Amino acid sequence: MSQDQPSPNLPANPIKSPISLEEVAKIPLPGMAIPGDLAFSPDDRLATFLYSPEGNLTRKLFGYNLQTGELKIFAAPDLPGVTEENVSLEEALLRERMRQMETGVTKYAWAKHGQRILIPLQGALYICDEPFQPWRCLVQATPGQPILEARFSPDGQWVSYVQDAELHLLPVAGGQPRQLTFGAREAGKTHGLAEYIAQEEMHRREGAWWSPNSRWLAFTEVDESHIPVYRILHQGKDALGEAAQEDHRYPFAGQPNAKVRLGVISIEGGEPVWMDLGKDEDIYLARVHWLPDGRLAAQIQNRQQTQLDLMVFDLQTGQGQLLLRETSPIWINLHDIFRPLQQPYEEQSGLLIWASERTGYRHLYLLDAGGNVLRPLTSGEWMVDALVGVDEKNERVYFTATLESPLESHLYVITFSGGRPQRLTQEPGMHQVVIDHTCQTFLDTRHALDKPPAVTLRSLKDGELLATIFEPLDPRLEIFSLPVPELVSLKNRHGDMLYGMVYRPPASFGEGPFPTVVHIYGGPGSQQVANSWGYTVRMRAQYLASLGFLVFALDNRGSARRGLLFEGAIQGDMGQYEVEDQVDGVRWLVEQGLADAQRVGIYGWSYGGYMAAMCLARAPETFRAAVAGAPVTAWDGYDTHYTERYMGLPQRNPEGYQNSSVMSHVKNMTGKLMLVHGLIDENVHFRHTARLINALIAARKNYDLLLFPDERHSPRKLADRVYMEQRICDFFLQNL
Repeated sequence: MSQDQPSPNLPANPIKSPISLEEVAKIPLPGMAIPGDLAFSPDDRLATFLYSPEGNLTRKLFGYNLQTGELKIFAAPDLPGVTEENVSLEEALLRERMRQMETGVTKYAWAKHGQRILIPLQGALYICDEPFQPWRCLVQATPGQPILEARFSPDGQWVSYVQDAELHLLPVAGGQPRQLTFGAREAGKTHGLAEYIAQEEMHRREGAWWSPNSRWLAFTEVDESHIPVYRILHQGKDALGEAAQEDHRYPFAGQPNAKVRLGVISIEGGEPVWMDLGKDEDIYLARVHWLPDGRLAAQIQNRQQTQLDLMVFDLQTGQGQLLLRETSPIWINLHDIFRPLQQPYEEQSGLLIWASERTGYRHLYLLDAGGNVLRPLTSGEWMVDALVGVDEKNERVYFTATLESPLESHLYVITFSGGRPQRLTQEPGMHQVVIDHTCQTFLDTRHALDKPPAVTLRSLKDGELLATIFEPLDPRLEIFSLPVPELVSLKNRHGDMLYGMVYRPPASFGEGPFPTVVHIYGGPGSQQVANSWGYTVRMRAQYLASLGFLVFALDNRGSARRGLLFEGAIQGDMGQYEVEDQVDGVRWLVEQGLADAQRVGIYGWSYGGYMAAMCLARAPETFRAAVAGAPVTAWDGYDTHYTERYMGLPQRNPEGYQNSSVMSHVKNMTGKLMLVHGLIDENVHFRHTARLINALIAARKNYDLLLFPDERHSPRKLADRVYMEQRICDFFLQNL
C-alpha cells in the first residue's frame, strides 16, 4: 500500500511522496544490509562475517582472505536456514530478546584454537573442520526439544549445548552426546540457560561458561516455579489447542524473581559444586568469568541495583571471596568491561582492567589482584563505550569512547600507565571495532549521517587504511537520495545542554512554520540523536518530512552516553523530566520559526510509546496528537530489573509509581491518541494498553486502536508493518 491508496473514510493526501510505504516498512533499511558478527579467524588470516548479497534479511557466512583480498562464501548445509516459520517457541523468544530479524545463518563461532567453525542450523549443529570445506552434522535435534546455546570448548574438542533443560556435551571428533546435568525438568528448573530477566535486561544471554582448560563448565540453575504464570493467548489463530497459548513466568516489579544458582561440573560428569553467592538470596547473577589461573568469578548485583560485587570462588568448596565492590546512590549500570591480564605487569600478577562509573562517567581502571585500584587509565567528562582489545606485550589498551563528542564513537589507545588517549579513527561518525588476536589490525565498521556503513581493515598502529572489505551497494541509496537530518543543540529550562535532530520538509513547502511530528524514545540506555547513518534512514521520519511535516528527535535527560547524573535525573519519577525536555525542544522549534505550535504530534515505541502517551497527557498544551506503540502504561506492570533500577521497588516508592503511570494523567488529555500493540507481546504485555483503555473509557476520552493479533513486541511481517505505517501516516495527516 502506498500513499496513492489512502485508507477508506480518510481524506486523500494530495501530496505524493517519492518514497512508498513499502519502502518505509522494508527491512533492512537502505544501506543497512551490511556484514554482521565480524570476527578474525584464530590465525588472523580471514575476516568472517554474516551477510546477505541480495540485500535482504537472509544471511550467509562469508570469509575474506586478508592476504589476497579474496571474498568467498562458506558452503552451508543444504538447508533453508532459519526462517520466522521454522524456529521453535524457545528459539523465537531468544530472537525476541536479541531483537534479531535476520534469517538464514544467524550465528556462528570459531573455536579459540584451530580452524573449526560451528553453526546451529534448523535444529542441528554443524561443524566445518577447515575453512571452506564441507560441513558435517554433529547432532540433530529431536522434535519438540530444540538445541540451544551451543558453545565450543576453548580447545575446540567439545561442544556444549542445552536440550530439554539440561546441559549436554558432545565430542567434536564425533560420537554420542552425553548429558551432564540432571533433574531440572522434573523440578521445574533449567540448567545452562539464562533466565528472562538476564536475557532481556541484563544482556547476559549465556547460561554456561567453559573453563580455560576445557575441563569444567560453570552453569546456572534457574528456578521460576514460584513465579505465577502469565498466560498469553494467540487470539488470531484459526486452530485451538496448545499452540494457541503461551505460559510465561514473568517477574513483575516488586514481585519475586527467578532463583538462580551457579554451579561447576566436570566434563567427566558427577555432582556439581554450587558456588556460595552470599546470604542474600534476592540478588542478580549479572556476569560470570573464568580467570586465567582457573578460578571462577561472578558479578553479583543486589535487588536495589545500588551495589555490585565481584566475587571469586574455590571450585572445590564453592566458597566465595569478595574481590571488589561498586556502589552508587543512583544505580549501577552493568557493562562487559572486565579483562584479566594474562601476564605480570610491574612485577605483579593477576591484574585486572575494570570499568566503573564512580566519577559519574564510565572509565577504565587498572586493579591489582586484590581488587584495589592501582590507577585510573582514563578520566574526564566523557564515557568509555567498550573495551575492544588489550596488547599486554606492548602494554596498550584499545577502547571506543565519546571523548570528543557524545554524538560520535571513536577508537582510542592508551598505555597501562594512563595519560591522554590517542585517537585512531579519524573519519567522523560512529565506529564499531573488532581487533585481531595479535593487535596489529582492526576491522572498522564506520558510518555517519552522510555515510552509509562501510567495513575496512586498518592498521592498529596509526589507523592507516589497509583494505576495503565492504562498501554499500544498495541501489536505494541513489534512488531515494535521502536528505541528511540536521544536528542541533539547545538548552532546557534548567540550562542542561540537549542534542536534537531535525528532518526538514522539501524546499517546495516553504520556510515554515510546519506541522511537526516528534520522534521519541526518551528512555535510559538509549540514544536517539547521533552522527549515525541509522538515523538518516529513519524511513518514517523521512516519509513524513516528504509530505510536509517537520520531524524532530531530542535526547532528553535520562538518555544514554551523557554520564550517570544526566541519565539519573529520572530516578524514582519517570515521565516527568523527559516530558519537560520534549516540551522545551518543541518551544525551541517554535522560536526558530520551524514548528507550528498548534500542530505538533509525537510518536514512539515501547518506552517511546510510553513517552508519546505521557506527552499527550502531561503537556496537552504542546502536543495535539500521539501514536503510542507497545507502550508501558504503568510501571508495576513491567519487569523487575529494568523498572526497579530506575523506580525502586513499588512497595517503597508508591507515589513515584502512581505519578509515573499514564493512567494518572489521562484526565488532562485533550489531543488525539492512537494506540498500537501486538497481542502476543511477551515483553510489554497488551495488558498495558488494555489498562490505559479502561482509564480512557472512564474519563470519556476518545482513542484509536490498532492491534496485530500475531505480532510480539515489534511487528515482523512486512504486510503488518506496511499497514501500520499507512495507519500512522493517515492519523497524522488527519489530525495535524
